[in-house]
Amino acid sequence: MKPRLLLVDDEPDVRLGFSLYLAKVGFTVIEAASLAEARRVLASSPVEAVLLDLNLPDGNGLDWIADLREGQPAIAIVVVTGKGDISIAVEAMRRGADHFLSKPVNMPELEVFLFKAVETGKLRRTSEAQRRLTKKAQAYFGQSAAMKAVLDLATLAAENESPVLLQGETGAGKGVLARWIHDHSPREAMPFVELSCAGLRGELIASELFGHARGAFTSAVADRPGLLDIADGGTLFLDEIGELDPGVQSQFLTVLEEKRYRRLGDVRERRSAFRLVCATNRDLAAEVESARFRADLHYRINVFPIVLPPLRERPDDIPGLVATMLAAQGCPDLPVSEDAIRLLREYPWPGNVRELRNAIERALLLSRRSTLRPEHFAWLRAAPPAAETARGRASGDLERIQAALREHEGNVERAANALGMSRATLYRRLQRARSS
Repeated sequence: MKPRLLLVDDEPDVRLGFSLYLAKVGFTVIEAASLAEARRVLASSPVEAVLLDLNLPDGNGLDWIADLREGQPAIAIVVVTGKGDISIAVEAMRRGADHFLSKPVNMPELEVFLFKAVETGKLRRTSEAQRRLTKKAQAYFGQSAAMKAVLDLATLAAENESPVLLQGETGAGKGVLARWIHDHSPREAMPFVELSCAGLRGELIASELFGHARGAFTSAVADRPGLLDIADGGTLFLDEIGELDPGVQSQFLTVLEEKRYRRLGDVRERRSAFRLVCATNRDLAAEVESARFRADLHYRINVFPIVLPPLRERPDDIPGLVATMLAAQGCPDLPVSEDAIRLLREYPWPGNVRELRNAIERALLLSRRSTLRPEHFAWLRAAPPAAETARGRASGDLERIQAALREHEGNVERAANALGMSRATLYRRLQRARSS
């Protein structure tokens, strides 16, 4: 993607000269002849750099620099003026400009500075948390044929820009795979922004996605950028997309089609060049048939579907997953008995990889970080075999949920965590088990 540059100068000939040169060396140039026009452009078309003349018809460019820097901390600001006044240069830098040039401008020098400034801006936009994450070991998905096929598709998805829909049961690793796709894509240095659609409704999720202007609703005491603002140039990951509020589905479809949106309570149109990855544990085709999910939105997000198989269908991956989880807990060389591995392979893992991770953490506590044996996974022994019928599985779910609730004295949150599932999933399985 070419870096976008906003050129603000009231002289058409000057704009033409800059535009021709900068477009030739690889920039997408957007022109503005006044401060007012520049503000309108910036509100709807995010850019990586601003080339700003000081003497404009509706004001002095110096007066805009501080506001521009406050609203766009990562942007590169280069001031260009016909006056080689040192005091003006110092003042421009004090207010937040990155560089000051006098006309006539040395174009090769400007080119080099702009490209360096754009790269610096990318680093500014990369959060410290993201930088820490990139230092962690690569995610391990397994070596089974099924997971190799999934990773082949994920690699193809990372090389392209089409929307990706990750499908699979709760805890199967959809969020980890979404992050893997981002980290192996050309957008890896840009933000990875995640939002769970579960439990957010109406105005709340619209505010999270689109942002809001001050006074848009009772608690909107200040302007707030939405996740679409933050995800510009990066990846937007919508988890549990099947639970997206129906009132927001049509708005989000428009964003996908046009990459344009408005903050709540704001009339200005904005743009965001994000890449979309979604995940769901629901059958979206069935949700469409029951009119709980828009068919047109389903078509738009289901361009490149990837289905993650449940852990019970790939027991050969369990030894490698266990070794990876032990290493993450600081015990890379901790022995695991063959009987314990056999038990883990035979258990159906209704909570999938997330439940396995919780089981390993619990077993480490029980074993005091010594060799893991079957007795350290005693609560798994009564689990029904993976080949049980649907009715038997539901019955097994009920027994495990009831046992977890008893163990945690009725605390649903702790019981759900112990089973490696969300509260919503626990309630859903409990209801399904009781009705079977």
